[in-house]
Amino acid sequence: MALLSERYLKTSVKKTRKGAVLKIVREHYLRSDISCGVEDCSTCPTNLTSSKLSGVPIIESTLCPYPHYIVPDVSVALHQVDFLEDNAINNVIVLQTVLQAVRQERLTVYKRIRDAVSNPDKNFYVFSNEHHKETYVRESSDGSNDSVRKAVDWYSKHFEKARIEAKAVLLSGDEDSKKKANDANLTAYTVFEYAEALVDCPGIVDKLSKKSEVPSAKSQIIFPEHLSLSKVLAGIKGKKLYQGTFQASRENYLEGSISVEIDGVERWVLIQGLQNLNRAVHGDTVAIEILPETEWSLPSGVVTDKEAEDTVEEKVDDKILKPVAVKESNLQVTGRVVGIVRRNWRTYCGTLLPLPDMRGAHHTFVPANHSIPRIRIETRQGPTLLGQRIVVSIDSWPRSSRFPQGHFVSALGQIGDKDTENEVLLLEHEVPHQPFSLAVLADLPQLPWLITEDDVRKRTDLRHLCICSVDPPGCTDIDDALHYRELDNGNCEVGVHIADVSHFIRPNTAIDREAAERGNTVYLVDKRIDMVPELLSSNLCSLRGGEERFAFSCIWEMTQNAEIVKKWFAKSIIKSRAALTYAEAQAKIDDPKLSDEITLSLRGLNRLAKILKQERMTKGALNLASPEVRFEVDSETHDPTGLATKELKETNSLVEEFMLLANITVALKIHDHFPDCAVLRRHPSPNVSNFDTLIKCAGARNVKLDVATAKELASSLNKAEIPNQPYFNTLIRILTTRFMMQAVYFSSGTIPEAEFHHYGLATPIYTHFTSPIRRYADLMVHRLLAVAITADKTYPKLLDKHNTQKICNNLNRRHLMAQRASRASIQLHTHLFFKDKVVEEEAYILFAKRNALQVLVPRYGVESMLFLDKKGETSVKLEYDEDNSTLLVGRTRFRTFDKVVVQLSVEKSGLQHTKLKLSLVKPAIPSVSVPSVEQESTAKPPKKKKKI
Repeated sequence: MALLSERYLKTSVKKTRKGAVLKIVREHYLRSDISCGVEDCSTCPTNLTSSKLSGVPIIESTLCPYPHYIVPDVSVALHQVDFLEDNAINNVIVLQTVLQAVRQERLTVYKRIRDAVSNPDKNFYVFSNEHHKETYVRESSDGSNDSVRKAVDWYSKHFEKARIEAKAVLLSGDEDSKKKANDANLTAYTVFEYAEALVDCPGIVDKLSKKSEVPSAKSQIIFPEHLSLSKVLAGIKGKKLYQGTFQASRENYLEGSISVEIDGVERWVLIQGLQNLNRAVHGDTVAIEILPETEWSLPSGVVTDKEAEDTVEEKVDDKILKPVAVKESNLQVTGRVVGIVRRNWRTYCGTLLPLPDMRGAHHTFVPANHSIPRIRIETRQGPTLLGQRIVVSIDSWPRSSRFPQGHFVSALGQIGDKDTENEVLLLEHEVPHQPFSLAVLADLPQLPWLITEDDVRKRTDLRHLCICSVDPPGCTDIDDALHYRELDNGNCEVGVHIADVSHFIRPNTAIDREAAERGNTVYLVDKRIDMVPELLSSNLCSLRGGEERFAFSCIWEMTQNAEIVKKWFAKSIIKSRAALTYAEAQAKIDDPKLSDEITLSLRGLNRLAKILKQERMTKGALNLASPEVRFEVDSETHDPTGLATKELKETNSLVEEFMLLANITVALKIHDHFPDCAVLRRHPSPNVSNFDTLIKCAGARNVKLDVATAKELASSLNKAEIPNQPYFNTLIRILTTRFMMQAVYFSSGTIPEAEFHHYGLATPIYTHFTSPIRRYADLMVHRLLAVAITADKTYPKLLDKHNTQKICNNLNRRHLMAQRASRASIQLHTHLFFKDKVVEEEAYILFAKRNALQVLVPRYGVESMLFLDKKGETSVKLEYDEDNSTLLVGRTRFRTFDKVVVQLSVEKSGLQHTKLKLSLVKPAIPSVSVPSVEQESTAKPPKKKKKI
């Protein structure tokens, strides 16, 4: 018997990207058996849906002193999601039409509401009012609000009919919507009225968004008015305006830049000064106008020390943006923001600025991210929140306000507390770190997990091979292992065996969607944020020694000169003989007394790896460097107890070479079978002009760099030596990475094959195959390879290049944010390590700025700003030479690559957190340098002993 009660055709229109209007006709079904969602409702069918709403809702309110359910309209759902997420708010009826409107407007808010719906403690219920006979609105004069009022009216009558002792309360975003509901005899309040009436929830009012773009009559206009979206689009079409993503400077809050295409060439456009920035926030998609050439400029070279300004109100001073005299040919294209295409506002972590009276309602929030402007908020919790890390969201930025306006979201904990600071860095870098949901955990295999006879029949059995893994100490997510053996024909066989994560994570399951969203595992100093649950990452997919595991194997037959004779792939079963660290593997290779099977295998691999590396270098692969350090962490407190520079051994290179070879081999295979949808990784060639500064700085040391090609650059770096300066070559390799482009994932069908090239590795094609436990891109590659060798079936989304590119875009963003989160974790633990210490160490200048030096301290891997312009203290004159990238302080000239001695200590006066402070010791410059620790200790007279 059919349950559908009515069917008709629903007509809508849609505008395409090219401006054409399409008429869309769909079948629309209305039913009468959709549940209200209330537990044990006597009149609703219980077998069609699971109840979400409590039978007796309890929200204590002086305005609604009776059991009630909340029904938010579109405005509340869209702008007050922080309020709805509060623990005090439960039993909410989310209408289907409201949810659809939110999804179209802001996808991030939609996902947050969906998360609340899936949280059993919140009792959120999605009611399909669009498909209910009595709540569907065919023609609307007031948009979504008509459907909201009709749904609330139906609930009121339904509760009366079902004898449910509760009311449906409509929450509106404004007085006008509330009045219309009241005129229809519905119980309705504005969200502000409702929040203020809640009992024992004093802080919940602070979470309300107070969106206001219209300045009052008395307000002074600071910023130019933004162009309307229609004018912006017309300007972009006529090539009078350009669209791009605004990137705020991390060094100077009055500067930023935007990458746009001008006359077919990608150019970075400089934006300087408050008026030209015109309320753009880092990450916003904006429209810009190019200024006349007479107004083109250069980055100021000034580093604003936000920490030093945290205890005072910011003063606007665009004068610091005026660059020193430079050649006209060096000027950079400069523009101004004239419109906002799309805001990219999110929640931000930071702290409140101390005020003489913290009991007032108006406060200034200082973001931890220096690229974000300060935010004005209203809260009565000032005294409580002072000294805490808090989360704030931006609501609006009126033309009359120096800063954007926002609202308080939540408190995280005390500033300086390690757990709090870890939470801050994860939130700031948008790292998904919530526990895995029950739906994800339900997709995991049941324990005990065993390999069956059917598995053995379907897979290649390689358990007889001498396979072992080589990883850093303490590694539990072991996703790669190797083997080597001599063949009877004089050749050798080499295999790379990768954990077969795709066997456990099937497409479009909850665990697959979660892994795709997370993108990668994030490694912090004291913890690891897994991409997949621990049962897989550290157990069933970890190729642990002595345990049988599923693998995806890439195997080559090679000559003794590492020439590939044959290659093949197989879904396999392996049993690793040993899980070694780099040091343990190196010790086996170096010990002449050892001749066991594992040692001989490692020696064979090492010999071939050296040949492979030499071949790569000959082709022009770059051997770059990075200042990496390793923390020794207390096993109980997880506090850093020691710092050491990471020592690279031959075995590091051994593993790297065969992982690179496997990635290249797999890339060729999947692109051959799937030329339009293969997941590949490319490293674009940098613009030769990017290296101008580096070439100039190296030339000042009589070192010539040729950057025409990667091969010539590699050759130049190999020759870049200065007598008696052994660290110079490492330093110039570190600096070279700063002028490179970012490597990215992409779908092969979206760009020409000529652009597949990987600049750093000097290979025409590349992908990631070797780490599916911690990278979702590798998991996608495994699926493609499995289909290519007929070991698995395909599915539509796997072959959709546009869907693949969409996933790749997210993976690229997640990869970048994971890198930054890892660096932030190292920085946090460096601060903890230097707590109560004053250390002097050699440092090298990376870049000279107008008022500071960017220096690297190799021993500790610390890179930081060394400020030389101490306001009110520095008496010597600072002269910045933009052309030669030098800074003259008194009579001392500082250049890139110069060695200095700095003093490292932790400054505890900063508002945001304890700050690592660098002070110049040598060369000694009056009023700039500080005395060395040794001088201070010898200058103090010894204490006299008391006579007893």
